[in-house]
Amino acid sequence: MRRIGVMGGTFDPIHYGHLAAAEEARVKIALERVLFVVAGMPPHKLGEPVSPAEDRLRMLELAIASNPYFEVSRVDLDRPGPSFSVDTVQLLRQEWGPGAELYFIMGLDSLAELPTWRDPQRLIQLCRLVAVKRPRYRVDLVELERAIPDISQRAEIIDMPEVDIAASDLQRRVREGLPIKYQVPPPVEEYIYSHRLYLDAHR
Repeated sequence: MRRIGVMGGTFDPIHYGHLAAAEEARVKIALERVLFVVAGMPPHKLGEPVSPAEDRLRMLELAIASNPYFEVSRVDLDRPGPSFSVDTVQLLRQEWGPGAELYFIMGLDSLAELPTWRDPQRLIQLCRLVAVKRPRYRVDLVELERAIPDISQRAEIIDMPEVDIAASDLQRRVREGLPIKYQVPPPVEEYIYSHRLYLDAHR
């Protein structure tokens, strides 16, 4: 059985926190590869300003170019409507077939919010969850099990080096003229400045 990681997100921009989480999960769960899925229309950010999908995709491609175990999936960009994770995983299961088991990688904060997601019970039937610990976040597993029965059997929580970076903070730093070097890969930093991303004061 092939073990395939899936990391979905807005990636606006992709940063070292995302990459460290994906690599930690790859090694600790023994994943063959990790698919990065750029959300075409992030459902939790409807009505909020989001960079064009092709810019976010290009930054992601630049960020993972040096890791042969990472690849990009356009599954959410090539379909209409909001990018609900349950739909994404369903499409990836069809694409990879019965010989692959999917491991959906998320932050511990996302695991705590899972009861608010679209059809979380269906999601844990389609894939296993890998929750990466994040600074300052905790999750009540008893309460989570009450909300989503059997999730404790379908989710694994792993430690990772503490990398406390947030995309929203990176956007703010660019607007304020503060450095983002050492928080994003150099090609991503160059792309952000050359394409003048995140300079809109309304972001």
